Amino acid sequence: MDTLPQLVSALEKRLALGRRQTQSRLPTERKLASQLGITRSALRRALSVLEADGKIWRHVGRGTFTGPRPAAERSTLTLVARQTSPAEVMQVRLIIEPETAALAARHATAAQIERMATCVRKSRATSDVATYELWDSNLHRTIAEAAGNLLLLALLDAVNAIREENIWGNLKKKTLTRQRQNLYSRQHESIVKAISTRDSQGAQRCMRAHLETVSRDLAG
Repeated sequence: MDTLPQLVSALEKRLALGRRQTQSRLPTERKLASQLGITRSALRRALSVLEADGKIWRHVGRGTFTGPRPAAERSTLTLVARQTSPAEVMQVRLIIEPETAALAARHATAAQIERMATCVRKSRATSDVATYELWDSNLHRTIAEAAGNLLLLALLDAVNAIREENIWGNLKKKTLTRQRQNLYSRQHESIVKAISTRDSQGAQRCMRAHLETVSRDLAG
């Protein structure tokens, strides 16, 4: 299984997603990785693709489940998404994510850093907005995972779920130009470099600069 699509296909067959009862819990990442003979970092990349396709969903502390996120959870997020604004979401991200990046610089494993670098490469290589958003989201989530704080990860998952609501779609398409994608990719590279060199202050500073740029772009 040399490519991500091959791994995703193998994982789908292994889990028999189409034949499982919706909302059934999947085996742990450790067990799945062992069954497939792959690393947990590779497994997480494949799970991220399946989650983006709505075939599974993950809940910090509870596990991974088949099907789309339950309506009860999604309806609450949809209500919040309709009542908040891009400016408020970016305020929350600016409060949380710079410190998360600093923690990641202290605690990230080599596998997590490699996964971050892969996300940056994949996002830079695509011109498709939806694909770019997938790898961008995976990068920020990997940084949150690397911070080693489950509560921070859960908070960022909620923020990202709001950003995935349909009402944000047109805004993303309007603002995420190719030029901006290139700029964000360069900023992402700076963040990952700071994390890889264990420069917590640099990671914090680079993440803040990146999010401030995104915030200005969203504001128009």
